[in-house]
Amino acid sequence: MNADAPLDRVDLAELTGAFGQLLHAAGVPVSPERSGRFATAVSLVRPADLDEWYWAGRVTLLSGRDDIETYDRVFGQVFRGLADVADWRGQWPPPPPARRPATAAPRGPAVADDGAGSGDREPRPGSAGADPTSPAPAGAEGDAGDGTPDVLAAASAEERLRRTDFAHLTDDELAALGDLMAALPPAAPRRARRRTRPDPRGRRLDLRATLRGARATGGDPARRRFRRRTERPRHLVLIADVSGSMAPFARAYLHLLHGAVRATRADAFVFATRLTRLTRQLRATDPELALRRALDAAPDWSGGTRIAEALREFLDGYGRRGMARGAVVVIVSDGWDTGDPADLGEQMARLSRLAHRVVWVNPRKAAAGYQPLVAGMAAALPHVDAFVSGHSVAALDEVLEALGDQPGRGISWTAQPLPSGSLK
Repeated sequence: MNADAPLDRVDLAELTGAFGQLLHAAGVPVSPERSGRFATAVSLVRPADLDEWYWAGRVTLLSGRDDIETYDRVFGQVFRGLADVADWRGQWPPPPPARRPATAAPRGPAVADDGAGSGDREPRPGSAGADPTSPAPAGAEGDAGDGTPDVLAAASAEERLRRTDFAHLTDDELAALGDLMAALPPAAPRRARRRTRPDPRGRRLDLRATLRGARATGGDPARRRFRRRTERPRHLVLIADVSGSMAPFARAYLHLLHGAVRATRADAFVFATRLTRLTRQLRATDPELALRRALDAAPDWSGGTRIAEALREFLDGYGRRGMARGAVVVIVSDGWDTGDPADLGEQMARLSRLAHRVVWVNPRKAAAGYQPLVAGMAAALPHVDAFVSGHSVAALDEVLEALGDQPGRGISWTAQPLPSGSLK
């Protein structure tokens, strides 16, 4: 790749795609979305030299300092004539020649070359004393030499939103959460149906079709036909706690409930002091309209917590009538209950006998040193199939994985000494 060539002569799709594949093969987690950001940045910036190519790729393709060294090596292979992207056909190019050791720079604040004054500006790659293919010197990216780790400015707003705890999101960030939640449609496990369909790899002999085909061979069933049982997704039920202790997470999980109702025809409930069904309100196509209707339908929002009463109301009114039979039930709550823990354990036992799988999502679980010492949470765990945190968009991947079929039921927890100031 010749960086001095005119931009209109470069096939950006091939270049950025191949460069991203090389980085991915080298161990850098580069996704197609990041390669697209790299192509967009190149189109907008129109790099004039290798420095600008280097930084356009580094700030759009990387997400951590651990990947810088690998990125420098692959960049040197692609953009400095050590490897030809057009000749790459899925095989890793030969290793680059050994680099000359960089001259050790004196520690301390960098001094501008033009003598305009001193400062801690980072020298650009390609300038005197700097090489983009060599590791950045200490203090070059925000580390002032005081031992404070610097942060790579490569994480986009979307990446930060994915990894930020729901409790730390602002109102504007919560409003922007809908698109990320919509990209995570829950997929419940599938169950076999009684109906069958023709399938040459099926295990059940289709006697009628076999005899019908035997007419062409004089009654000899030379070719046998088979059928297999069809499948359908299990019903998904989501029950979210919207009491005062769950207020920082309730608005975020409303987006997930809305996406699940729209994508999988799930049933959605919320509870604080009483149970409220929100399936009809969350069917609206417009997310803002759906959330506004949901908020209006739950008068006990940010109230007290009665988990056992809410589960009893759900089981008596909906669960044992068919909604929970063979379904995957997801409960989002921190386990704080004002009622009797024995009552909560009894209702969870009833639910576990009806449901195919019970998943409990507790955002407090992500705290360091967490232990389920709350009486309600401890009473519910023996009847839960999966216990996950789901405290951020990135952590929701664990929630979606927990919806799948996994053997075993009942979460055992060994108590460990709690550090001082830990969240219970």
